[in-house]
Amino acid sequence: MKKIAYIEIDTHAEIAQAFMDIIKGSQDFAVDYYFSKRIKDQVIESNEAVFLSDSSMILDQLKGRGYDLVVIGTVHRYFNTFLAVTKKYNTAIITHNLNFTKVSKLNLMKSIFKGDVIFRLKLWLKEGLFYNTKVYQASQSLLVLDEALISERHQFLPLFYTRDFDKIKNDNLIVVIPGGVSQKRRDYTYIFKTIQGLKSDKRCEFVFLGKAKGHELKELEQLSRGLPENINITYFSERVSSENFEKWMRKADVLWCPIQQDTEFFSMKETYGVTKMTGNLGDAVAYGKLAVFPGNYPSKLDFIIPEKENVLEQLRALSETPFDFYKTYSKEVVQKKLEQFLTSLI
Repeated sequence: MKKIAYIEIDTHAEIAQAFMDIIKGSQDFAVDYYFSKRIKDQVIESNEAVFLSDSSMILDQLKGRGYDLVVIGTVHRYFNTFLAVTKKYNTAIITHNLNFTKVSKLNLMKSIFKGDVIFRLKLWLKEGLFYNTKVYQASQSLLVLDEALISERHQFLPLFYTRDFDKIKNDNLIVVIPGGVSQKRRDYTYIFKTIQGLKSDKRCEFVFLGKAKGHELKELEQLSRGLPENINITYFSERVSSENFEKWMRKADVLWCPIQQDTEFFSMKETYGVTKMTGNLGDAVAYGKLAVFPGNYPSKLDFIIPEKENVLEQLRALSETPFDFYKTYSKEVVQKKLEQFLTSLI
C-alpha cells in the first residue's frame, strides 16, 4: 500500500474534504492528513489519520514517514515552507489560479500595494512571497480540478463524484444559485434584474445559497417585496451551514450559475474556465444537477448548459431533462480513475 501525505494549512477545506471522501475505502493508498486548526474545524473526519499542523511544524512532521507522494492542497502563502517541502519530497500541488503560478517578481511587487497591504507585506517579508513561482516549478506535478485547464504542465486530478441519495420531487420549480452572494465573482445584478422581469403562470422559487451582505443583501430585500405571488426567493444574511447547503442542493431541480468570466487573484487577472475553476462545477457533479452557465463560459462538459434568452423556460425544461451522472461520476468510477492517476505520480 502506497503512503500519501495531504497538506492543507491554508484555504481550501472543501477540496480537502473531497479528497478524503473519494479516497476513503481505497485498498491501494493510505493517507495522512495535515490540517491547520481552521481547516480541521471545517472537515468531517471519519477514522482518517488527521494531524494538526502549521507552517512551522510540517517539515518535522513529514520527516522519516516514508511518503511516496505529498499532495499540497493550496499554495497561496507559506511559500518558503512549501519550497522546502517540494525540494525534499515527491510533491504534487493543486493549482487554483494558473496565472498566479507564473507571475513575475515585478508584478508581484506591484500587487503588494494594490490590496490588503499589511497581509501582503507579511507574505513578502515572512513567508517568502517571491518564491511563489519557484515552488510551482520545483513541484514534480501540478494538478487541476477542471479538465478544461489541462496542459502539458497541468494534469487533471479526478476528485468529484455524484453522491447517492434519493431524488426529491418538488411540487414547484426550485432553482438554486450556489455561492456567496457577491458581485465580485458572479453577476448577481443580472440575476436580480432577470428575476424582477419574469412572468410565470406556475410557482417557482429561486434560492440564493450563500451569505448575502451589503449592497447585494439590500437588493435581495427590495426584490423580495416586489415579486408576483407565484415567484419566491430565499436568501441568507448569515453563513449557510453545511446542513442547510446540503438540504437545498438536494432539493434543487436545476442550478443557475452567473459566473463572471474575468476575475482577479492577488491582483492578477484570472479567467474562469481558462485559468481558474469555479466551484460550481464540483457542486453540479456532487449533487447530480444540470447547471446553466453564461453563454460565454468555455466548457465541453455535457451537464454545463449555456444560458438561452428565455432562461425561465430553459430552467423548467432542464428540470425535467434526465441526465445520468452516475455513468461517469459514480464513486466507484472516479475512485478508480483517481487511484490510477495517483499511481502514475509515484
